Amino acid sequence: MSRILSLVTLIVFFGILNLPFSENVDRNNFKTCEQSAFCRRQRKYKPEVSPYEVDLNSMITVQVGHTQFVLLNTHKSHVKFRLDVYTLEHNSLRVKINEVNPIRKRYEVEHSLVTEPKLVNVNLTRLDENLIEGTFGKSAKFILNAKPFRLDLFTNGIFVMSMNSKNMFNFEHYRTKPGTNEGTDNEENEEGMWEETFKSHKDPKPYGPSSIGVDINFLNFENVYGIPEHADAFSLRSTHDTDPYRLFNVDVFEYDIQNPMALYGSVPYMLAHNEHATVGFFWLNAAEGWIDVNNDKLTVQGFFSTVANFFSTKPGVDKNEVPEVTTHWMFESGIFDGFFFMGPTPRDIFKQYTSITGSVPLPPLWSIAYHQCRWNYNDEDDVRSVLNGFEKYFIPLDVIWLDIEHTNGKRYLTWDTGKFPNPEKMQDDVAHYGRKMVTISDPHIKKDDGYHVYAVAKSKGYFVKTKEGADYEGSCWPGASMWLDYFNPDVFKWYSELYSLTNYKGSTKNLFIWNDMNEPSVFNGPEITFPKDIVHHGGWEDRDVHNLYGMLQHMSTFQGLYNRSNGHIRPFVLTRSFFAGSQRTAAVWTGDNKAEWSYLKIATPMLLSLSVTGFGFIGADVGGFFSNPDAKLLVRWYQTAAYQPFYREHAHIDTARREPWLFGNENTRLIRKAIEQRYQYLPYWYTLFYRQEKQGIPPMLPLWANFPKDKKTFKIEDSFMVGNGLLIYPITDADINQVAVYFPGENTIWYDVRTYIKFEGATTSLVPVDMQSIPVYQLGGVIIPQRFRRRRASMLAIHDPITLVVALDRNREARGELYLDDGHTYDYRQKRQLIYRRFTFRNNVLYSKTLDSTSKFETDAWIERIIILGYPKNPTKITINSGDKQAVPLHRYHDESQTLTIRRPGPSVASDWTLTIA
Repeated sequence: MSRILSLVTLIVFFGILNLPFSENVDRNNFKTCEQSAFCRRQRKYKPEVSPYEVDLNSMITVQVGHTQFVLLNTHKSHVKFRLDVYTLEHNSLRVKINEVNPIRKRYEVEHSLVTEPKLVNVNLTRLDENLIEGTFGKSAKFILNAKPFRLDLFTNGIFVMSMNSKNMFNFEHYRTKPGTNEGTDNEENEEGMWEETFKSHKDPKPYGPSSIGVDINFLNFENVYGIPEHADAFSLRSTHDTDPYRLFNVDVFEYDIQNPMALYGSVPYMLAHNEHATVGFFWLNAAEGWIDVNNDKLTVQGFFSTVANFFSTKPGVDKNEVPEVTTHWMFESGIFDGFFFMGPTPRDIFKQYTSITGSVPLPPLWSIAYHQCRWNYNDEDDVRSVLNGFEKYFIPLDVIWLDIEHTNGKRYLTWDTGKFPNPEKMQDDVAHYGRKMVTISDPHIKKDDGYHVYAVAKSKGYFVKTKEGADYEGSCWPGASMWLDYFNPDVFKWYSELYSLTNYKGSTKNLFIWNDMNEPSVFNGPEITFPKDIVHHGGWEDRDVHNLYGMLQHMSTFQGLYNRSNGHIRPFVLTRSFFAGSQRTAAVWTGDNKAEWSYLKIATPMLLSLSVTGFGFIGADVGGFFSNPDAKLLVRWYQTAAYQPFYREHAHIDTARREPWLFGNENTRLIRKAIEQRYQYLPYWYTLFYRQEKQGIPPMLPLWANFPKDKKTFKIEDSFMVGNGLLIYPITDADINQVAVYFPGENTIWYDVRTYIKFEGATTSLVPVDMQSIPVYQLGGVIIPQRFRRRRASMLAIHDPITLVVALDRNREARGELYLDDGHTYDYRQKRQLIYRRFTFRNNVLYSKTLDSTSKFETDAWIERIIILGYPKNPTKITINSGDKQAVPLHRYHDESQTLTIRRPGPSVASDWTLTIA
């Protein structure tokens, strides 16, 4: 009955509102650039010479690292702007441009930065009457050209980025509508400047146009990445013949692929990489944005001699032209607040961006294991039946999820007591097996005076407002709905308190949260979201802050879970909508994908785009949310997602059930094997997540992040790496028996993790494939910790022994790390209860040394096995020394694969020890 009612509800909503409930997105529900007035204006803005000029005589030093200028629009001499240049630590530059005396304050993004960036000293030199040079940091330099305004940036003496070198900077100042207090001109009357219409929705703009456009260009680069979220290529495609890439958080059902249209989240951050440098540009702006990307050639004649000389010394490079990626960024409102990250290495760029917006904190161990979800598990008996299935078929599981049907009529933070009469006991039963539960909590609040959340919020004035000051009402899953205004600090705090055990009746400390539909999705709104003239706390229109809304919801949710345990237990929150900084408080998934091979294929570039822009805890719904995967597709999806950071199976309410044991014994075995591989590598994953918190390096990486000088990796998006040790090649086509795998890196060795067969780096090999697994390779020179003992859940293995797989490089050396703690509390921060060790193999000796001498963690875990790949011969003797103890462990040598297995060497993972091979 619930399935039938849900389907009827969907048909009513989608039929009446003309929303896309079909196989393809109805793009008529979403704007094109031509239909977005500011995008249309900015895209056609191409003056021969920029009218913007810097008054160098206005320069003042505000403080160390902060220099200020006046910027003029010579075509509108009465409009003045303030240009602030900040030199930051970690080889980064911040540039802010705002109106000096706007008739209305312009919005500057809050909540996104983890802290105000630290300033460093800059050495300024006046090169001539038109140029100022600034040097700072280890290798960074900028040159400010005054007439016309232009900014050029250098790292290690290399010209890497420019701003306004194509004269596209265009800052639309607030103004009074013609016919009131000012005169008018032709520009003031252009369509869409004071009001525009999309379908039946009118968008009035009482302060006129407010958009900003600028060109940011990457010199000697051919590939740029980032600006998620789009179901498109990892190396961004040219938009010469398409719409620009759009950043505007919207709810898109069954999104199209290979398409620059907007999706659920927005990160206005782009990276460029070549064999010499990795750089990035981040525009801190939460309004709707569009970004054009084009690959061009730049004529270098007439440039600074240092630039021309650099390019002319490169073999095979035309001395007159170099490649350039030109990008045109256009945002509807706000200010220009741009961060330029000058690398020069991938590791540097990860650190530079996450030092600004924050890194992903170490999640609980169980959250990086396997999750089972669908819309919806029907009742408590259904939940028990699913859990019993995992027990019966010996399949590991850590989390079971409940979607919207578990609530009392889509009233979030409630339970349908007919289906879930004993939610606390249900959660306790789940916890008995070492598992957790997640429930959904969407931002739309059912309009019902009998619903306590609605009643309190209404009485306190906590909902977002129309421009007339009334509570905004729209439609979503419950029908008539309201939306909380998280921009109000009182609302933010109040909402977080709803997650306490006292307020969220039926919840336990074993329950965690999923925030969905938080773009927000408004079924009868323009583009299925808020009207832009909705007013948030502080008087800000949604036009100014739209892309922040979902982030504020999940930040408040995270705070509520944090407070629930008095800051002791690490929260877990999953969000669909996100913005820069969301990574600090939520994991992200790629939304409503589909059970087709093409969606399995696009998952890798989508996740890589997120990963390089600060989002390391990411995944795509296994099997596809919509439609029904056949057994082969489902198996391949499980095998691929086992090596992606967030691992969850999820399906639409009208799909067939697809628990792992429903596709026949052989496919059950294959799925179980894929999930078991995830659990086998959990010690490695957990170590990578800890490194991410400390260094900003995401666990899932493009090949070029580990092999930055290998040009063949720059466009690769059909394979990826987990950390610096595993190369993953997903199988994303139905009927193939071999694939061409590129092994990156000169003079590297790669080992098949299943057969231990070796492959040479910087080569492409045809590799046979079967249904047993996907191709996975360990890099020679890397040591990877694993656990081989089978457990039903990850937290039950917290003290299990560790196996070290030591893959030797050409010098017969290898290094690796292992991080352990209790898996779920903040004791690793607050009490230094952790183990962090480095393993080094060289000169036939394997060393274990601590990387944190101040730490301590009691554990029974010990080294159960050491497997050394690429060892040239059977040794005569092996000894291990730990403290004052010496042992001679057993070993076995396999000649054909050159594999040495040392059994039960015995030392604790917490101790220093050495293993010597004679």
